[in-house]
Amino acid sequence: MSNSKKIHKPSTRPTISPVSTSYKVFARKYRPLTFNHVLGQDHVVQTLRNAIEGDRLAHAYLFVGPRGTGKTSIARILAKALNCPGGPKADFDPDEEICQEIADGRCLDVLEIDGASNNGVEQVRELRDNVKFAPSRGRYKIYYIDEVHMLSSAAFNALLKTLEEPPDHVKFIFATTESEKILPTIISRCQRFDLRRIPTRTISDHLSHIADQENITLDPLAATAIAKGAEGGMRDAQSMLDQLVAFCGEEIGEKDVLEIFGFTALETIAGLGEELLSGETVNALEKIYSQSESGKDLGKLLTDLIGHLRAVLVYQVDPDGAARDLTPEILERVQSQAAMVNTERLLAVIDHLATVDGRMKWAPNKRLHLEVGIIKAIQILGSTRLSDIIEAIDGTLSTLPAETTQKAPSSSPKVSATPPVSATPPATPPAQASAADREPKPQPEPREQPPVESAGTNLTGEEIWAAVLDHLASNKPIAAEYAQKAVFAEDDGTHFTVAISPNETIARESLLRERTRKPIEALLQSMRKTELKLKIELREGVSPVIIPAEMPEEDEPKPQQEEPVPAQEEAGNNEQPPPAEDDIYNDPLIRDALEIFEANIKND
Repeated sequence: MSNSKKIHKPSTRPTISPVSTSYKVFARKYRPLTFNHVLGQDHVVQTLRNAIEGDRLAHAYLFVGPRGTGKTSIARILAKALNCPGGPKADFDPDEEICQEIADGRCLDVLEIDGASNNGVEQVRELRDNVKFAPSRGRYKIYYIDEVHMLSSAAFNALLKTLEEPPDHVKFIFATTESEKILPTIISRCQRFDLRRIPTRTISDHLSHIADQENITLDPLAATAIAKGAEGGMRDAQSMLDQLVAFCGEEIGEKDVLEIFGFTALETIAGLGEELLSGETVNALEKIYSQSESGKDLGKLLTDLIGHLRAVLVYQVDPDGAARDLTPEILERVQSQAAMVNTERLLAVIDHLATVDGRMKWAPNKRLHLEVGIIKAIQILGSTRLSDIIEAIDGTLSTLPAETTQKAPSSSPKVSATPPVSATPPATPPAQASAADREPKPQPEPREQPPVESAGTNLTGEEIWAAVLDHLASNKPIAAEYAQKAVFAEDDGTHFTVAISPNETIARESLLRERTRKPIEALLQSMRKTELKLKIELREGVSPVIIPAEMPEEDEPKPQQEEPVPAQEEAGNNEQPPPAEDDIYNDPLIRDALEIFEANIKND
C-alpha cells in the first residue's frame, strides 16, 4: 500500500478587499450641521440663536414634534453651539474637531441616551450620580434623551430634583413625539419648543437640491408627490428618494413614485374633485373603481380628495395663500373648480367627507363606504338650501314693478265669497256700505330715484351709502332689508368697503350675489365718477342704522256715524244686537281688511 500524499490546491475564491468608505443614506448625508441648514423650523432656530447671543441659556430644553422634523438635528446643533471653541456662539464652524465628534455621536461630553431602552429608575440614578463630574473638553456636559416619554414614572420622579437644580456645567435636552405622556412636573422645568411639520414646497425644493448634488434627474411632479407622501417629515422624504434611486436609477418620474409607494397622482385627485363638483356620478365611481383595482389605498385617496377640496376652499377665501403649496398645473384646476361651487355647499361637502373618512378607518369594505360617500356628496351639492330659496324670492321680487310690492295683489285669497246668511242681519253690512267707503284709498306714489348722476364726488361715504340704501328701498325692498344691516367703513378710491356683523350671514350672502352687488357698484360708480368695487368686511359690534320704510299718509279721521239699532222684524225674536261701542264692523282695521280681501264675516 503506497502512501498517497494529499495535495492542497489553491482556492479559486476571490479575495474581498475591505471597503474604505461606507455608503451613507440621504437622511444622514444631508443632515443639517448648523442653524442655517435647518429647514421649516425658523421659530425654534431664531429663539435658540437669540438665547445664545444674549447669554440667556436655560438648563433644560424640550423639543416636541412629529417624526423627521429635526428634533435630534437641532439638539446636536445646539450642543455644538455650546461646546464649540470660543463658545457658546450661534455661528460656529462645523468642521471643528469637537463639532464633528458631536455630529458623529462620539463626543464624551455629549451623551445621547435612548429613552426607550434606558427607561428604568436604575439608569436615571446612574445619570444623576454622573452629572456632578465636570466635562472633559467642552464647556458643558450635555445629556440628550430621545423619546423621553418612554421613561417610567419612577424614573421621572428620580430625575426631578436634578432637573430642577442641575450643576452649572450640565444641560439637559429632551425630545419626544408624545408630550402628553410626560409628567407636567417635568415639562414645567424645561423650555418647550414645538416643531412643526415641514411644508410640502420646502420638502420638494430640498429633494430637488439633493437630486442636483447627486446628479439625479428628478421630475418636479415626482418631488411634489414624495413631499406630500412624507406628510411633513423630511427624513421620510429623503428615505423615499433613496429608495427611488435604488429602483429607478438616475431618472425618477411621477409614475415611478406612484408605482412604488401606491400614491395617487395629483391630476387624478383633481379630476375626481372636478367630477364630484360637476355632479358626474358615473365618472367618479369609475375612477374609484380603477384606483381600487390598481391596488391604491382608498383611505389615502379620500384623504387626498379632502385635501384638494380644502385647497379649493382656501382659494375662494385667500387665493394668494392657496397658491403657496400648489404647482401651476394644480393651481389652474383649483381656480376653475373654485368657480363651480359656493363656499356654503363646499363646507357641507368637506364636513360630510370628513365623517366618511372617520368611518372608513374601521370599515372592512372601504370601497363601499367611499362610493356611498361620493354619491351623498353629489346629492348635497344638488340639494335645495334655505339660502337658495331666499335668493329665488329676492330675484322674483326684484323683477316685479314697484307698485306690486307696495299693495296686496288682486289674486289674494278671499275669506268668504258668498254673502252672509243670518236671521238677524247686521245693522250696516259692509257689502251695503256707501260708494265712498268702498273706493280704494289712494296709494302713495313710489319714491323717485336719488339723483345719483348729479351727486358729484363731494359726498362723504356715509352719504353715498345712505343714497344707495334709499335707491334699494325704492327698487329692491328685499335687498334693502339686507343692505341696511351694513354700515360704511372705508373708501380708498378702488374699493367701497362696508362693515357687517359676523352674525348677519344671510345679509352678507345677499350682498355678495351678483344681482345685488352689480347695481350697487353701478350706483357707486355714477356718484364717485370712478369705478368702485363693493367690499364687505366682517366686524364685531356693528350697529347699523335701519332706515324706516316710508308709510302712506293717513286720511283725515272720519267722524263716526252712529247707526240706528234696527227694529225687531219678528215678534218672537228676543235677540238684541250688540252695543254700538262693541260693534266689530266699526273697527277701522277690520274694515280695511274686509275691503282689501273683498270679504264678509259670517255670523254663525
